Amino acid sequence: MKFIILYILLALSAALLLMGCSSESNSFTSKAFHNTTAHYNGYYYALEEITKIEGTIQKNHKDDYNRVLRLFPPLDSTLAKSYDKEIQEAIKMASIAIQRHPKSKWVDDSYILVGKGRLYSFDWGNAIQTFKYVNTKGADINARHQALLWLARTFTEHGEYNNAEATFDFLQKEKLSKTNLKNFYLQKAHHYQLREDDDKFVKNLTEAAPLLKKKDKPGRVYFILGQVYQKLGFEAEAYNFFRKCIETNPEYEVDFYARLYMAQVAEISKSKNIANARKSFKKLLKDSKNKEFKDKIYYEMGVFERKQDNITEAIENYKLALREGNNKQIDGEAYLRLGEIYYDTLKNYETAKLYYDSTVSTLNKDYEDYPAIKSRQEILAEFVQHLKTIEWQDSLLVLAKLDSAALMAQIQIALESKKEPETKSGKKKKRNRIDIGQVSSSFNSATSIEGTDWYFGNPSALALGQQEFRRIWGSIPLEDNWRRSSRAVPMAQRTNTIALENQPQQTSEAPEETVEADPVLSEYNRIAKELPKTPEQIEEALEKIEDAYFLLGDIYYFKLLEKHNAIATYEKLLSRFPETGYRPEVLYKLYLMHKDAQPEKAERYAQELKDNFPESMFAKILINPDYLLASSQVVEKQKVLYREAYLKFEARQFEEALTLLNKALSEEKTSFTPNLQLLKILVIGKIESIAQYQYSLDEFIKNNPETEVTDYAKKLLATSRDFELKREKEKGIQYIRSFDEPHYFVLVYKTEAKIEDITSKTLDGFNQTFFKEQGLKVSNLILNESLSITFVSDLSRMNPALEYYRTFTEKQPSLNALKNHKFNTFVITKNNFDIFYRTKGLDEYLQFFEKNYIPKNP
Repeated sequence: MKFIILYILLALSAALLLMGCSSESNSFTSKAFHNTTAHYNGYYYALEEITKIEGTIQKNHKDDYNRVLRLFPPLDSTLAKSYDKEIQEAIKMASIAIQRHPKSKWVDDSYILVGKGRLYSFDWGNAIQTFKYVNTKGADINARHQALLWLARTFTEHGEYNNAEATFDFLQKEKLSKTNLKNFYLQKAHHYQLREDDDKFVKNLTEAAPLLKKKDKPGRVYFILGQVYQKLGFEAEAYNFFRKCIETNPEYEVDFYARLYMAQVAEISKSKNIANARKSFKKLLKDSKNKEFKDKIYYEMGVFERKQDNITEAIENYKLALREGNNKQIDGEAYLRLGEIYYDTLKNYETAKLYYDSTVSTLNKDYEDYPAIKSRQEILAEFVQHLKTIEWQDSLLVLAKLDSAALMAQIQIALESKKEPETKSGKKKKRNRIDIGQVSSSFNSATSIEGTDWYFGNPSALALGQQEFRRIWGSIPLEDNWRRSSRAVPMAQRTNTIALENQPQQTSEAPEETVEADPVLSEYNRIAKELPKTPEQIEEALEKIEDAYFLLGDIYYFKLLEKHNAIATYEKLLSRFPETGYRPEVLYKLYLMHKDAQPEKAERYAQELKDNFPESMFAKILINPDYLLASSQVVEKQKVLYREAYLKFEARQFEEALTLLNKALSEEKTSFTPNLQLLKILVIGKIESIAQYQYSLDEFIKNNPETEVTDYAKKLLATSRDFELKREKEKGIQYIRSFDEPHYFVLVYKTEAKIEDITSKTLDGFNQTFFKEQGLKVSNLILNESLSITFVSDLSRMNPALEYYRTFTEKQPSLNALKNHKFNTFVITKNNFDIFYRTKGLDEYLQFFEKNYIPKNP
């Protein structure tokens, strides 16, 4: 009986317990069961997965101590794929706690974990909806506040900053728990850090600091505050926060950088304080634990010395940072600081350019102000290019005047001076060529030969060079091909190449000796190819120098903002190239730069511009500052007339089109004038002869060499000439029997005779003697590969042309300069000359000339 009663009691207890475990029950037993099960099963495992994900995110983020540290590590969509499995597991376990224990107090917390999982997987929409659901349906006020904090974080990460701020504004009015209040300030600080609002970032982080616990790593927060205050220039506050950071015993790397930056921001008011700061840096260098941070220590020492205006020490420390470098980011910043010193302080742009080149190739492209750094590097690259163009072309012009012996001697000295010292093993590093830059550097400032920096302007250097030359090559006369004369060189000093010439030939079985190329001769040959010898080459070198001076002045003026150097460069251009095509523009710029400081000098430039270049755009702007505005209004008027004229042209109403174009061209000359002129030529092509059309195109191209439509005009002319040539070849050359028009007298001779100057001078003298009043002009042209022509223009009609021809034929025996040369002479109309020059039909025209100009005997 007792056993039966016990069995019944156990059964009733089990039934009551099962009834208490029901998800719908509100009994004490039911609540305890569901709270415990939800917490330690679903919620606990979901939290473990989320914690693991947050650890992965933190681990994969590398702090950059050269910038203000991120308060929270950034989310990475690529990284998110690697922890997708953990995300799904977290959501699954949290969902179990929600579905199986809907009455437990962990439901809201489980929903928050689901929302965080969706946030970390970049599922923005579902994350937002989840956090909003908790805020709307959540039973626990603290959980609702926590959900709103994560909602604001989601908005921030997604870039919805206005929604995030609205959420923060709502929470600001709520009474938050200590934990939520701490997270409120942290999340808000993170929000403003991403928005680069340092003031609000610092304000919220400062509010959060007193609420932090040891697990929140307060040392890192204090360190970040110190960094921001240092960035904003509040060094005393920065120093205090770095000190607080160290007092929390943070992880070693944070501790190291806090101590390093403390030395940087320590108040420096006396020499003793400076010495203490340097002592702190040296102490950090001596600590063996800081071995891997030596580059950063030297970098910060450079920053410190630069703040004290100790430029030499700053440069040395930055270079030491590079020497000890094992961090690409620190290397990049060290290059940048060196570039800034040479650019801003020392004004040494060539050296600055090298450091900026290294900066751009080293720094990450997401570095702060990278576009500005890249822009400065490009400016410096352009600047140095023009500077080197001037130096090298000037050097070449001077070198071209030297004989080969003097040039070879200079190259020999340059080569000897650049030889590497012997290594400890006694082996020498060999170089088979020297850098052109090394040779050209000896000829810098070639235009000021008196300067002691230039080799041939320095008597001491010249004497040493001559002594060195005699030591190596012996006493030899200055003559071309001097190195080929072995008699002038002591046998012991001959090169291997010369010595081998006197050795018997080796048999095919003997191994061949490798003879090294003579580096001096090799470099001589290389430089000799660049030397400007002919008048054309000299003119080309001078044009390069002229262009470089102008562009260099523009860089000084517009990009480097150095008026003093711009003025010096522009004035050097005008002095060295008085006839430069840049003169009007340079005069105007010099006027602008002197206008305020030296008005009298500015007026001189203005007067020259107005007197000598009255039709230039710059003179017109000087006279009328509103010229460009007025000109633009004229351009608009011309464009309207152009459109109307073009419609008439298309409708084949050529006279009406011509009238409209003449009206547009009667306005003042503008940048649009060439377009009008070219359309007028197209109209002429429809109503005039093809010769007139081609002549107009040719004149247009000569008068407008650099307009936008010039290339199109060249294509039109080439196409017209090709078409006419093709038609003439099909029909045979047809000269025009129209003689009542301007004529040329033509003299044709073989190009190889090279008598262009002789014929020109002879005909000029002939004209002055017999036709002085007619103002005739003499010109030269190359007809084809074998023939050239000299012709006399401005003979008005056939009769004056024949009179000139007969006079020349009669006086030809007395023209001594032409006696020993063979040539053909004739007169020709301008239109027939175009056909003759285009077709090269000399024999055909001589027949035409004899038939139509030479009278037959009766």
